[in-house]
Amino acid sequence: MKLKKKLVPLLVLAICMVLFYSMPVFAADLTQADVEAAVASQGKEAVTGNVFVWFLCAIAFLKVSQKIDSFLASLGINVGNTGGNMMAELLIAGRSLTGSMRSHGGGGYRKASSPGSAAVGGSFLSGGLAGAVGRQVQREAVNSATGYTEHNSIGNMIYQSSLNKGGDFANQVISNIAQGNYGQVGSITGADAAKAFTSYMGIKPDSGPAPSYDNIEIGGGRITGTETGSSGSQDFAMYNADQYTAPTHGSFSTVQSVDGSTWYKQYAQDTVEKTPYTASNGKVAYNESIVQKVPPAPQRKERM
Repeated sequence: MKLKKKLVPLLVLAICMVLFYSMPVFAADLTQADVEAAVASQGKEAVTGNVFVWFLCAIAFLKVSQKIDSFLASLGINVGNTGGNMMAELLIAGRSLTGSMRSHGGGGYRKASSPGSAAVGGSFLSGGLAGAVGRQVQREAVNSATGYTEHNSIGNMIYQSSLNKGGDFANQVISNIAQGNYGQVGSITGADAAKAFTSYMGIKPDSGPAPSYDNIEIGGGRITGTETGSSGSQDFAMYNADQYTAPTHGSFSTVQSVDGSTWYKQYAQDTVEKTPYTASNGKVAYNESIVQKVPPAPQRKERM
């Protein structure tokens, strides 16, 4: 009986070590044989030493988890009671930390390996453990929102929950993509793009009749799509004022997104379209018609 009591702490440490180095494996799948194998391959001293360092990080994470819970709750995200499931919290912390370390390689300069890495900056542990975990969660959300990864990450689950309520976390992710480098970060398209647009622009469905949006693409300092209201459908384009000059072709309005950024917005306007044809005298002639087209994009500031 005494022997079993002495083995319990070692088993707990070994289980956490296995979780840290192999996070895709869930705690429920671990067996005593797995634990014994880990101890046998690394030795009790190595396991205990490594896990002690990891536990310091985990404890620090749990220390600030109450504040993190309050922050997430303010974004409209349902969170459990801190300490209610310690192993689950350790698992989340471990997955986020290991993902962050893999993407950063422990520090130093590296070319962005994913849209999330390009969109969300910061050194590995700037801002402490909470900062590292928070940035990694945002990177996971960016990767999912741009279609770079499957939608099964912790970051995407938080993003979707926040997006459904127009929360700050979702809007920060959308902002990172909307103003990011298109070649590195990509864009938001597809089924969630319209929801992302209305959230980012602060359009509330309960604030009266609101247009619907289709074919939305958000990214690279530009937002395009189709707006349908009581007067019909119109294509539109928006340009971030920090990245583009003011449009010089056609009329435009100035709008603001929820992050305080200024955008130039232009709707499709009447444009004369000429279609060439060969006249009876053998010369080229043109048929003219009036069509609705979005004016040419203004000049990007970094190309001036």
